[in-house]
Amino acid sequence: MTTEPVSVDQPEVLRAILTTTDALFLDFDGPICSIFANLPAHYVASQLRKVLTDGGHQGLPAEIEKTEDPFDVFSYAATLGTDEARYVEAALRAHEVEAVTTAEPTRGVHDLMDAWHATGRKLAVVSNNSHTAVNAYLHLHDLVHLVHTVSARTEPDPATLKPSPRLLDQAAEALTVPPPKCTLVGDSLTDLRAANTVRARSIGYANKPGKAERFATERPSAITTSMATLDRIVRSW
Repeated sequence: MTTEPVSVDQPEVLRAILTTTDALFLDFDGPICSIFANLPAHYVASQLRKVLTDGGHQGLPAEIEKTEDPFDVFSYAATLGTDEARYVEAALRAHEVEAVTTAEPTRGVHDLMDAWHATGRKLAVVSNNSHTAVNAYLHLHDLVHLVHTVSARTEPDPATLKPSPRLLDQAAEALTVPPPKCTLVGDSLTDLRAANTVRARSIGYANKPGKAERFATERPSAITTSMATLDRIVRSW
């Protein structure tokens, strides 16, 4: 038996998903903005490593020394102890708040948020980034009134972050919408896995070459390469 390919940028498929969605969930870094566009993620990762080495943790594992992903360092810090996790999360949060001041909005997403709000349906931001940083961005770009809830990192525990279903469950509960009536737009495999776990639908945002092929392995409801495409579909109702 063959598996049907996941549709990519097919308006009729995306329209069928969105018109039957009661709550739209947007991941933050990627679908809404490039948070580390002007404060590079590799720099933030290096600063988080410094928190650990300054705290006496010398000789970090090779993969942690090399990683450019701040969340890898955060996850490693949590294996060292609660204090290490707390200090690294606080540093990560501070860098995220700084980064949102120069984050680059994703083309079409602010219009999409406005168009979705106009339909009377609910909108949530569901992010592994800090709640503080997400709210700072929403205030900076005058988007607060468009978002019904923010479900994002509030504690120094990486186990609560996607692919854990906790943030999606939290958003669905806050909006009083059952997960199968929610659709998450995310740009990572962890987003798609979290959506699958709670039986929410998902649209993979393939904003880089090769992502569509990787996303297909997680069987999202659909894939798009442009947030502006979603905006056009919502506005065409």
